[in-house]
Amino acid sequence: MARKYIDCREMPSESNCDLAMAGSEEHVVEAAAIHAVTAHQHEDTPELRQEIRGALKEEVPSAIA
Repeated sequence: MARKYIDCREMPSESNCDLAMAGSEEHVVEAAAIHAVTAHQHEDTPELRQEIRGALKEEVPSAIA
């Protein structure tokens, strides 16, 4: 299963949030939605989750094992 990641530094933010998270698509979307609500006062809506899903990127495996 491909891992996805999202990085708050790539999103518009007044707080200069630097949180990044990675995992399965469903887990990252859920965690990012919770973070957006609790840390950035967004409303948890289907549109928010769609925006998060659209911002996900494929995680590149580390060269260090």
